[in-house]
Amino acid sequence: MNSNPLIKPMNEEFADYLRDESRTTGQAESISFPKTAQELTDILKTLSASGTPVTVQGGRTGLAAAAVPQEGHIMNLTRMNQVTGLRRDEAGRFYVRTQPGVVLSQLRKMLESRKFPSEQMEAWDDQSKAVLTELARAPEQFFSPDPTESSATIGGMIACNASGARSYLYGPVRPYITMLKIALINGDTLTVVRGRQRLHGRRLQLTTDSGRQICCDLPTYVMPKTKNASGYYIEDDMDVIDIFIGSDGTLGVIYEAELALLPLPQIIWGVSCFFANEDQAVHMVEAVRQELQQIAAIEFFDRDALAILRRQREESTAFSGLPLVPPGVDSAIYLEIHDEKEEDAYQRLFAIGRLMESVGGDRQHSWVARTAADRDRLVFFRHAVPESVNMLIDQRKKSEPTITKLGTDMSVPDKDLQRIMTMYRHMLAERGLQSAIWGHIGNNHLHVNILPRSAADQAAGKELYKEWATQVSAMGGAVSAEHGVGKLKAPFLEIMYGSAHLAEMARLKKAFDPDFRLGRDNLFAAARFAGEGDK
Repeated sequence: MNSNPLIKPMNEEFADYLRDESRTTGQAESISFPKTAQELTDILKTLSASGTPVTVQGGRTGLAAAAVPQEGHIMNLTRMNQVTGLRRDEAGRFYVRTQPGVVLSQLRKMLESRKFPSEQMEAWDDQSKAVLTELARAPEQFFSPDPTESSATIGGMIACNASGARSYLYGPVRPYITMLKIALINGDTLTVVRGRQRLHGRRLQLTTDSGRQICCDLPTYVMPKTKNASGYYIEDDMDVIDIFIGSDGTLGVIYEAELALLPLPQIIWGVSCFFANEDQAVHMVEAVRQELQQIAAIEFFDRDALAILRRQREESTAFSGLPLVPPGVDSAIYLEIHDEKEEDAYQRLFAIGRLMESVGGDRQHSWVARTAADRDRLVFFRHAVPESVNMLIDQRKKSEPTITKLGTDMSVPDKDLQRIMTMYRHMLAERGLQSAIWGHIGNNHLHVNILPRSAADQAAGKELYKEWATQVSAMGGAVSAEHGVGKLKAPFLEIMYGSAHLAEMARLKKAFDPDFRLGRDNLFAAARFAGEGDK
């Protein structure tokens, strides 16, 4: 019988916590909302006594169902939402410490205003309070990762190594995480600090706060040289902290993190470029990558995505504020300029116009946003695409409840961009499937969204997704570039790495979670490996 009052039985009041943005639904027997590290570890110890599986949740904005429980207990961390301190290093760089439930949009507002809730600051140490004074005098700082959902929590972003549009210049979450405090499944804790603990080749040796030793050999696979959030991050002699970033909630529960900040650029301009055909858009991307620097984002929208936006603008008052897409265009590229001097930004802007014409485009078919209000309109335009597609699928589900949107998250090397675009187009047409393609084309990372109209389309789309995973893996790409693997993409992880390397991943998990109770079935099926001894 449960003796911990923080653990509540599941009922209709908590039904929303059985699903996330992947549009899948699970089941659980209990739920908790810890507010402190002590409450969190107490809950884990209670659940360990009964051998209960635990699924950790943040804002549930993920698209791979990592936060959807299969059974057991839901530990939702959204009430662990405190900013716990600040630091500044000898080089003058600022760092902020947070609990995992801090929401990205809220953190952005705090950094922009240099103001933090007074009730949180009361618990800060003297050093943090002194650094706040320095932060107020310094140029505005920002946390660079920018997933589409700004309602994502810091813990969730770390769990899947989130990135977003600006990762073309700044990279994903990983390099900006400098400290993690982690609770293991049995309630034991450990702290990992960037630069302090490294692997010996691929041998891991860690000591928990209770003095327990964790030692194991890490997987031997070689990760792709592309944008990648597929499985555990492993390299020879790497920093230990990087194992936990992107681990999909399978090794431990993050209860505090330190994030490195950057000075916000003085100039941020957005440019949307429209083209008569997709080949021109791809050539534009290749030209920008070769010739221009300080481009933070290179985003793509295909003809089907633009058609959906046109229709939404005409039919829904909620989208009436969308800019009008020029007639006769087939594709769009969004570029974001980050610069310190206006004259340098103008030079890049003129270069963009020149490059448009060099690939057969017309510089008149472009929008330039140099003010915050104009940039907000272009951000609205970018974010309206996935929102519109989700609305379309939700409408179709009313007549065919089994269908879901099937969205890819794959990346390939630079040399294969044109090849992968051609492959997507040919195979979609061959199977007669409706789609909309958009995403981070600067990193050769596109979201191909298959939009089923029937159960037959759904089945065909799943088979096609599997074929693409095989093709992308053969090119040296990644089956997940930013969303993580979770439960939905677990079959593709084996396609990418093979069964032997998957077993190596399972042995790493077993060193931290012997009974495979944490994040069960994220990355791989627990039933397949939980009973194996160490090999």
